[in-house]
Amino acid sequence: MSGSPAARSSASRPTPWKWKWTFLPDFLDAEQNRLLVITGPNMAGKSTYIRQVALIVLMTQMGSFVPAARAEIGVADRIFTRIGAADSLVKGQSTFMVEMTEVANILQHATARSLIILDEVGRGTSTFDGLSIAWAVAEHIHDSKQLGTRTLFATHYHEMTDLARTKKGAKNYNIAVKEIGERIIFLRKIVEGAANRSYGIQVAQLAGVPEEVIVRAKEILQNLEKGELDELGMPKIARGKKGPAKYRAQLSLFVDDEKALVAALRALNIMNMTPLEALQWINQWKQRIEV
Repeated sequence: MSGSPAARSSASRPTPWKWKWTFLPDFLDAEQNRLLVITGPNMAGKSTYIRQVALIVLMTQMGSFVPAARAEIGVADRIFTRIGAADSLVKGQSTFMVEMTEVANILQHATARSLIILDEVGRGTSTFDGLSIAWAVAEHIHDSKQLGTRTLFATHYHEMTDLARTKKGAKNYNIAVKEIGERIIFLRKIVEGAANRSYGIQVAQLAGVPEEVIVRAKEILQNLEKGELDELGMPKIARGKKGPAKYRAQLSLFVDDEKALVAALRALNIMNMTPLEALQWINQWKQRIEV
């Protein structure tokens, strides 16, 4: 065998395994990157990713090897996690109550030296309540006067990505996907930025939900995204674009005109109306009120 012993030794060494998903060494710190909001579709790997970060930190502090060619991981006094959804029949606690109890424990005992892993905080209640709680919790954890703790926050509330605009230590990351027609492929890759969709309907389709349900869900999603009300101030979510008229939602005959008018005015987009259309709209409501 030719070559020096040093050369032979170097050539026989295995190539270090490069851990593609771990961004702890460069992207998670106690300053500008202490709260990472992670968005992306269901099944894309958000929960798996944040769990592996907690495990890597734990393995490091045990003195174990970690799956990385090189890692610089700071000491954490505690690792707090809020992952999964399950009720507690023994304690008489609902899924949401269990979640809030765990969140309360984290906020009361975490320090600036801790690591916090949060997955879908606020999902067990109404959308507005859940989003409000999730936002307030994230703000409390982020602010150095409160905690300032290093945190990974996985969520489907896309409004949470606006934290990066208001908090200097918040950053957005998402699990990348590739769209091919109506199908999606999970790339298992973390990229910077916020996800623009949750792809919940596509995942439901992959799970085998009947096609007519998928079609109807897409209609309702379009109505929700528009956020519009019809001419009587009723939500368009109940309206369908397809199917026989007998299956379409009927409007109530006892709608309060004043409330309906206020709701319709709030939903009115005057920037997309011509002066003539505006006058016609006003005239229709005037005739209805005078009846």
